[in-house]
Amino acid sequence: MTLPLPLLAKGKVRDVYAVDDDHVLLVASDRLSAYDVILPTGVPDKGAVLTGLSVWWFDQLSDLVPHHLVTARVSEMPAVLHPHAEELRGRTMLCRRLDMVAVECVARGYLTGSGLTDYGRTGSVCGVPLPPGLVEGSRLPEAIFTPTTKAPVGEHDLPITYDDVVAQLGAELAAEVRETTLAIYRRGASVAERAGILLADTKVELGHGRAGELTLGDEVLTPDSSRFWPAVSWVPGGPQPSYDKQYVRDWLTQSGWDRTAPGPELPAEVVEKTRQKYVDAYEHLTGSSFDTWLRASA
Repeated sequence: MTLPLPLLAKGKVRDVYAVDDDHVLLVASDRLSAYDVILPTGVPDKGAVLTGLSVWWFDQLSDLVPHHLVTARVSEMPAVLHPHAEELRGRTMLCRRLDMVAVECVARGYLTGSGLTDYGRTGSVCGVPLPPGLVEGSRLPEAIFTPTTKAPVGEHDLPITYDDVVAQLGAELAAEVRETTLAIYRRGASVAERAGILLADTKVELGHGRAGELTLGDEVLTPDSSRFWPAVSWVPGGPQPSYDKQYVRDWLTQSGWDRTAPGPELPAEVVEKTRQKYVDAYEHLTGSSFDTWLRASA
């Protein structure tokens, strides 16, 4: 996609364009990454699902933390973008510029992924002690803040402790970041559970707006930034079915890929099943059809 705006950054999924001194345009592609490698096969409609869910969640969280979204309707964006409306529809957000906090803010309510590995080695996750005897998929006694470094594209985020965050951000901002991240997780988990979905963990991006207020940016509570599990099938003790790209990770593991670039092409049936998982996540969480989102974002 070529737009008549300066390209500021190209991430794993999103392209960021400069609009003016106060605004940027975020365009969510259908690119799929796994183990920090962008795969050669995309997933149709993935970018629109991520955008639609983020827009919906920004509204659900607006009483907890300000967000950067100005509009997701192409008709309300600068006129220079209107000729590209069909390409941008559903996958684009006009947002306020933020000065981003330089840590990845992660909250966990269940033991899985890298948290499980850390627990198995140390009995804690990012320095937070946990009770003995937990297994994969266990619900934690309470949600915990488990930050990581913010690595460049193609490199791995590394777990850090809260003390590391304090050393990097200062005690006041570190405390605000931790409490905001946990508040977002708790609200997300509560809303998702009413829809029959468990929020195992999530990553959020926080930054500061022009007035200095801590603000929610990027995407939020999507299948790319979170692990969503069907509540009905949750059984601690092993991997859980999910509404995210874990299905792709599992296929990649079985394929024998060594997790170095370039990744393998995905079979058509894996692509279609992954697309359906993303769409299902949108529709179960919002209670609305994905097609309705696409129409509303024109």
